[in-house]
Amino acid sequence: MKYVLLLLCGLLLYPASPKAQDKFCGIVNTSFKAGESLTLKVFYNLGSMYVGAGEATFNTTLVKYNGKDAYHVVGDGKTYRSYDWFFKVRDRYESYIDTATLLPIRFIRNINEGGYKKYNNVGFNRDNSTATSTNGTFKVPACIQDVISSIYYARNIDFNKYKPGDKIPFSMFLDDEVFDIYIRYIGKEQVETRYGTFRAIKFKPLLIKGTIFEGGEKMTVWVSDDANKIPLRVDSPISVGSIKVDMISFSNLRWALSSLVKKR
Repeated sequence: MKYVLLLLCGLLLYPASPKAQDKFCGIVNTSFKAGESLTLKVFYNLGSMYVGAGEATFNTTLVKYNGKDAYHVVGDGKTYRSYDWFFKVRDRYESYIDTATLLPIRFIRNINEGGYKKYNNVGFNRDNSTATSTNGTFKVPACIQDVISSIYYARNIDFNKYKPGDKIPFSMFLDDEVFDIYIRYIGKEQVETRYGTFRAIKFKPLLIKGTIFEGGEKMTVWVSDDANKIPLRVDSPISVGSIKVDMISFSNLRWALSSLVKKR
């Protein structure tokens, strides 16, 4: 649960080609709209069964920020009270995303994980290619994303342009560092979740060994194979046990959820 919002991004920390990143700059939003809400449930498996540990919610509104139309996306992650005794999480991530370019204007991270608290407020200056956080000013690539904007950016990738095995790179700013990241497109298949059976797009992020995740391409992410591309399931082994994340509810999607084959 500690890394649920990062895990939902389907991201990895690994070098990628700058030229490859540039061609994704200013991607057009065709997948979501203001008013959308998504809820995902996190399950932890230590032995033979998965136990519900917490939830993550993502809510999108349309606001004005510094005179620009922006999507204000708020991601909240928390453990259930019955799980708090083990490891209490109350995380909140916010991103103000330029509606014209899908690039972040401001990113706010406010976390409380097992008593560890951290706050960071980041403003992005596209003219100067800088990010000014609570801790200082840093040079960043022109097309930099934050944790939350990365999720919504990735939902607009046209996977039909790729073949299984292809890598899709972009850059993300987190904890005052720039990470060059990519996902590996696997293909399309049906996936059974706690909500139902879906036609899905499948990909894998390459994870760095040394975090709670094992190294290599062992995390798997499925998103809906329709115009919405909402996250449906994430599976990953961790240092002790494994984690599964399932979409359990949604509202105000931009398009019909046509990828749903059968609801449970």
